[in-house]
Amino acid sequence: MVSKTLIVVLIGLLGMVYQATQLPPPNSINDPPVTSPRIRLSDGRYLAYTERGVPKNQSNYRIVIVHGFGSSKDMNFPATQELIEELGIYFLLYDRAGYGDSDPNPRLSVKRVAFDILEIADQLNLGAKFYLIGVSMGSYPTWSCLKYIPHRQNIEQLAGAALIAPVVNYQWPSLPYSLIKMDYRRKLVLWSLWISKYAPGLLHWWVTQKWFPSTSVVEKNPVFFSDRDIEILKKTKGFPMLTQDRLQDRGVFNTLRDDFLMGFGDWEFDPMELSNPFPENESSVHIWQGYEDKVVPFQIQRYISGKLGWIKYHEVVDGGHLIVHYNGVCDSVLRALLVSKDCPVHKSSTE
Repeated sequence: MVSKTLIVVLIGLLGMVYQATQLPPPNSINDPPVTSPRIRLSDGRYLAYTERGVPKNQSNYRIVIVHGFGSSKDMNFPATQELIEELGIYFLLYDRAGYGDSDPNPRLSVKRVAFDILEIADQLNLGAKFYLIGVSMGSYPTWSCLKYIPHRQNIEQLAGAALIAPVVNYQWPSLPYSLIKMDYRRKLVLWSLWISKYAPGLLHWWVTQKWFPSTSVVEKNPVFFSDRDIEILKKTKGFPMLTQDRLQDRGVFNTLRDDFLMGFGDWEFDPMELSNPFPENESSVHIWQGYEDKVVPFQIQRYISGKLGWIKYHEVVDGGHLIVHYNGVCDSVLRALLVSKDCPVHKSSTE
């Protein structure tokens, strides 16, 4: 006969399992006031943005920059002022859905993020052609734009795109299993996806508990960052949204969880099956990758650019995942994207 103690233990375990599937209630603390300029989208949500570079009405090139995981429109994109003025570049940076001063999207999908970009480009009058630069996790909105935007008529059109240290979704059907089966990052992503989807309460507890390091093990960890990356992190804020204090905020946690699930979840298309969205110009799409990147292996980026011959591949020989912060890299990205000129800071696939 089952003892009462065992029954109590089983009930307790079931309760713990249930709690692991539930998120904590929303915070009661009032959100800080919105101070950024914003546009209202067709579905009623607001997107916050900031403008940099030369004035838009004096620019020759207009570029939308898509920030990465845990970042915002306030990210640093350290192109030199001399080059910005020489080429006449206007930058538009925006907070992706749920980040910063932008509203979350309860119907978030890979396709819808492209139309967020399309709407902000339209409302801010970027003109007939604009460029796109996606950084790290900002790559999935960039891939989505390459899929959907160039094929629409009578609205703003892409002129080209650059993906800097883009994350790779291991669930893309066209990635050969032989290339990814031994990659420890794939196993980590798949495990994290399961936890994020089915046990968000447990995940929230883990990243906010005080007894064992959780998010802190990411910061400056040589498992994830190269030596050069770690030097960069000593001089920057790193990942301020990933601190335990910020993750206590239900909105911050939900935004990061949704972003992770979207970037590594099921997409509506396979980027490996895209045709050249710019057939009139074979140098309109670029991938920039660090050879020493420990977040995304260079072998996969080489494979992708090899299969999609219309993508120009550039490899920073001593670069990790944070190459966007390296001196000279942003200037190289801009020259290659806008005037098809390579710089010596990198190794190009054509050299």
